Amino acid sequence: MIGAQARTLPNKLLHPLTVLRPHASFTTAAASPATKPSSILYPKINVPPSQIVASHGHYLTTDDGREIFDATGGAAVAALGHNHPAIKNAIIQQFNDVAYCYAPFFTTPAAERIAAFLTESTHGEMTKTFILSSGSEAVEAALKLARQYFVERGEPQRTRFIARKQSYHGNTLGALATGHHLTRRAVYEEILAKNVSHVSPCYPYRGKYLDESDDSYVRRLADELEAEFQAVGPGTVCAFVAETMAGATLGCVPAVPGYFPAMKAVCDRHGALLILDEVMSGMGRSGTLHAWEQEGVIPDLQTVAKGLGAGYAPIGALLIGKKVVDALTQGSGGFVHSQTYAGHPMACAVAYSVQSLIQENHLLENVRIQGDYLGRLLKERVGGHPNVGDVRGRGLFWGIEFVKDKETKTPFPAAEHIAQTVHLTGLQPEHCISLLPSSGNADGIEGDLVLVAPAYNITAAEVEVIVDRVARVIGSVFGEA
Repeated sequence: MIGAQARTLPNKLLHPLTVLRPHASFTTAAASPATKPSSILYPKINVPPSQIVASHGHYLTTDDGREIFDATGGAAVAALGHNHPAIKNAIIQQFNDVAYCYAPFFTTPAAERIAAFLTESTHGEMTKTFILSSGSEAVEAALKLARQYFVERGEPQRTRFIARKQSYHGNTLGALATGHHLTRRAVYEEILAKNVSHVSPCYPYRGKYLDESDDSYVRRLADELEAEFQAVGPGTVCAFVAETMAGATLGCVPAVPGYFPAMKAVCDRHGALLILDEVMSGMGRSGTLHAWEQEGVIPDLQTVAKGLGAGYAPIGALLIGKKVVDALTQGSGGFVHSQTYAGHPMACAVAYSVQSLIQENHLLENVRIQGDYLGRLLKERVGGHPNVGDVRGRGLFWGIEFVKDKETKTPFPAAEHIAQTVHLTGLQPEHCISLLPSSGNADGIEGDLVLVAPAYNITAAEVEVIVDRVARVIGSVFGEA
């Protein structure tokens, strides 16, 4: 049972952000006391994680011989699995053409191709693209561009942002201040910007009253957002920032119908922008290329990253709506922002290859088909377990939330590190599956879940492998249902 198992794991193995070796019997050069200590600053400094020496398809091979099914593509990144030959060819070709040039001085065919693909994929709703190297950078750029937009319009008093509790928008200081992951914010709290306030997320499992309709729940959340605008001064707000589909900090929570149109209506009423963070849920992960396509809204600014390059190169992007572009065009004529690796040709070539493969192989349809199958099987196999409170998701983006008491939805104490225990158990040789753990979803401190987010080219048979291993891991940690 979980209490006993958690107590048997050494405390050093339960650091919430650490991926560790799953079994003491495995010894490798990285762990050997005779070996020179690593120069890498690991999440847990003196505890090296498993070393991956090869990868192919859905599998990661460790230096001790385990074949681990990568059921989350890292952090919902490896959208086409590992070691794809077409992407390797694209990298080689771009390397032979142009490996690097400085975006403020030059453009490249690779950058032009992926930027055009991204704007065209929105049917012209977003008209410009700014290409960066990560999701955090894309969020930083979005915040800066939202601010510049209002300065260009003669509204310099707009300096504030409203975001959501239990959200995560990245690890740079601006992105961290916008997000609300209390554990990751804690040590930096005193140096974070104070111009961000937070409202409740759309989290029906915990936020919706038992007898409340979706419409009533949406009205209540819209009223809360309106009240926050009034509290800080409606004319001071640049934007409302939200993940279109909540990622790791809430565990793949789709918005209830009508939520985003209601939030956008509040923004429009006060002249604020809507920024949608699709770093994790976008680029096909939720079943459409852009998650907002399923929500009945069009953002003013949108961030993407993880599925854009599928892990083959560090890349993120900011997609910019027409009215924002027009304000800059009619004003200063440019965006006051640049980064050394913005528009990196190699990353752009990778992203274009990834997106071409997704389109050519009809993988968005596969995400929807296999995603429905994955969700159904997870609900059937583990949804009834007394320690599984909720199974939710969309596309190939699913979360499993664990509870101490199913009826009251009481979370486990944070000190038990349940999510990390499930993750570590999955890495054991009898299971060999990598799941993405997260905590703090219930109230910012307590609450445990794992994410399942496999590659878009997964088959039905491979979905069954995932669900079977997930069920066995849950049974091993908590006991059989």
